[in-house]
This record gives sequence, structure tokens and C-alpha cells, in this order.
Amino acid sequence: MMSIGIGVYAIGSKEAVELYRNAFGLELGYHVLNEDGNYFHSELLKDGEPFLAVAEVNNENRPDAMDLSHNNPVELGYTVESKDEFYRIFAVLKEEGRVIIDPCTLPWSPLATVVMDRFGVRWYITLPQHRPVDQESVF
Repeated sequence: MMSIGIGVYAIGSKEAVELYRNAFGLELGYHVLNEDGNYFHSELLKDGEPFLAVAEVNNENRPDAMDLSHNNPVELGYTVESKDEFYRIFAVLKEEGRVIIDPCTLPWSPLATVVMDRFGVRWYITLPQHRPVDQESVF
């Protein structure tokens, strides 16, 4: 089976790992620390399966033109199972971050939000999505 792995680079990767562990209920798997105590590489697992890798931004992996706090070109999506889980994750990610789209109903989701966390990573959090029955798609 083939799958796509997702990794993010963060300034303050140790704190980013703790934020994501807290938000998504992850456990730290295989990891390697840099001399400064941040992560050269870390694997975060959900129910024993790979979920996300996190590494520290450094001069070798940060393009000169990219400002991670404002122009991160990646948005990660996560579908939750309940409103309680949705609002718990939303509260954790928005701390010291920025809400891009307030929690709302969308034509394809009963509840969704976009939050940029304090590490510049954008998260699309949603309840299970559906296709509109009585509307034409405009996408």
C-alpha cells in the first residue's frame, strides 16, 4: 500500500510537537534531537499509525523567500468525529495563533474552521463532510 507522509517545519519544533500531541491526542514515536534540544526529525502517531512528522526549521530547509508565520503554502486538513473534539482542537490550535475562518457551516460541512497555529501551519478542521443535495457545485 502506498501513502503520502505529511511533515511540517516549525521554529520551535519541541513546542510544536507538544501542541499537536495535545490537540490531536498523538504519541511521540521515533525521533532524533538536534544539539539545541529541538527536533531534527519527529514522528507523531495516532493509534499507532503515522500522523505527522515535525522538524526544526534551519538554514538548509527554509527557503529564503518563505516567511513561515504568514506565507506557509500548505494547509493540513483533519476531520473530527464530534463537536466536542472540534472545539477542543480549535481552542488548542488558536492559542497564540490566528483564526483564518471562524467556525461556521459550509455547503459541504456542518462545521468547519481554518486556523493558523503559532508555528505558521494552517489547519482545516471539519466535521464529516458531505456533498450538497439541493445545490449545484460551483467549484
